[in-house]
Amino acid sequence: MIYVDADACPVKAEILKVAERHEMEVTFVANSGLRPSRDPMVKNIIVSGAFDAADNWIADHVGDDDIVVTADVPLAVRCVEKGAHVTGPTGRLFDKTNIGMASAMRDLGAHLRETGESKGYNAAFSPRDRSAFLETLDRLCRRAKNARTGPAP
Repeated sequence: MIYVDADACPVKAEILKVAERHEMEVTFVANSGLRPSRDPMVKNIIVSGAFDAADNWIADHVGDDDIVVTADVPLAVRCVEKGAHVTGPTGRLFDKTNIGMASAMRDLGAHLRETGESKGYNAAFSPRDRSAFLETLDRLCRRAKNARTGPAP
């Protein structure tokens, strides 16, 4: 299963393409409207507008060897702790080896923005980011499928 923190996710089409190739279900979770899909492998979950409602829904439903796509580091922390494979929309992988540093850097960045030391500008999403994401998601899909069924003979 692939869970997507879908509000402002720039790679929805890419997720559907990779998921179809791997025959994996996708659940988009958002606070606002999502484009409906006729594909039975795609679910749309609309949560309340409450702060972190989508994150909480994903964290409550994700399990071992599921895949999560999110740019939200606190959500990534929660999902990695539950055994999920997590990537950001730029292909950045979050796992047990780097989630602590990612969380610390996020907190430092927030502190610097609060004190005015940093403006907090994010780089624009690029074709290179999209390509890196496709590669990472494909690798995570293979890893998740192998963890559930064992490697192909």
